[in-house]
Amino acid sequence: MQASPHLPDSRYAVMRLIVTMLLMTVGSSGMYVVSVVLPAVQADFGVARADASLPYTLLMIGFGVGGVLMGKLADRFGVMWPLMLGAVALGLGYIACSMADGIVSFAIAQGLLVGLLGSAAVFAPLVADTSLWFVKRRGTAVAVCASGNYIAGAIWPPIVQHFIETVGWRPTYFGMGVFCGLAMAGLALFMRARPPLESPAPAASTAPGRAQLGPSLQPFGLSLGMAQGLLCLAGTACCVAMAMPQVHIVAYCSDLGYGAARGAQMLSVMLAFGIVSRLVSGFVCDRIGGLRTLLLGSVLQCIALILFLPFDGLVPLFVVSALFGLFQGGIVPSYAIIVREYFPPAEAGARVGTVIMCTLLGMALGGWMSGEVFDLTGSYHAAFINGIAWNLLNMSIAVTLLLRVRRMHALALGTA
Repeated sequence: MQASPHLPDSRYAVMRLIVTMLLMTVGSSGMYVVSVVLPAVQADFGVARADASLPYTLLMIGFGVGGVLMGKLADRFGVMWPLMLGAVALGLGYIACSMADGIVSFAIAQGLLVGLLGSAAVFAPLVADTSLWFVKRRGTAVAVCASGNYIAGAIWPPIVQHFIETVGWRPTYFGMGVFCGLAMAGLALFMRARPPLESPAPAASTAPGRAQLGPSLQPFGLSLGMAQGLLCLAGTACCVAMAMPQVHIVAYCSDLGYGAARGAQMLSVMLAFGIVSRLVSGFVCDRIGGLRTLLLGSVLQCIALILFLPFDGLVPLFVVSALFGLFQGGIVPSYAIIVREYFPPAEAGARVGTVIMCTLLGMALGGWMSGEVFDLTGSYHAAFINGIAWNLLNMSIAVTLLLRVRRMHALALGTA
């Protein structure tokens, strides 16, 4: 790979970060559009709630698996070419969905074109690419990059809901295909430069929970495979919990009698506060490290999920949705920082892609599972409890890894 003429933390890196955030906003639209269209698709195809949740599940599976594939392509050819492929696939995917004659064909188009080959080109590859362009403020830069995903969640739901109500979901999807395909391809042209071959490591922090001992072949005192596996399990668990409000809030509001439009507004508010959360968490992560940031976000997300149980009024739901977005937005980016802090730098791209794939698989599992629980119980109450249980699993893993790091640090200082 030819070295880039641009340096980390340079003005070019900042410009590239802005373009990256825009690409993330356009390319991540599929994650949120399908949630908004869920009630209309269910009514059009005459299927159960769990079946109507299947397109989202396949989308997220494709999104996760495709992230590893696209990350490898970016490592070899540069991030621009996967982005170009993603632009074509995303545009065609939306158009194919608009012409679907049943839930199966709709779900296949979501999983293969919108997910595997489309949106997958933006999240994991761009997060990994951004981490290579910044050293001094890597956590903040990754958070800004990842915030584009939540900007997508803030702006697309109300726009799509408006067009669904005025022209129908099929013309809306067709228009999304044309716009997103062209916009993503145009932005990808700004991403030609390859990242620097090697960046100097940032100064080690003395705060407990940081990677004081540096990246190693035994992160957390475990084998690489075991450490990776625990992070993947934690990522899956936290996102099963995260999926319950994000995927089903529109349907939940419809069931409560508030209407899909209110649900779309609620989702937009949730993800708008998620943008703030991601930016703040990046600032926090630069000071206390990825592992502590993960634990903090997980605890706060659990609190927000619990608050959904006693409150079902319109105003309280808006407040709790805002809190949920504010609390959980920094969780997924923290995994990328943990990988960069504790694992060998040469393996960071593949390992970031793998962990993010598991978070997306968690979103897929959580989206389907919540719909299935609803069909079995006729209520979302049990689905929220299910999400809380998965969140507790994520918290326990984060606590375990943090305690192992503290113990290793104490041993290194000769105090244990």
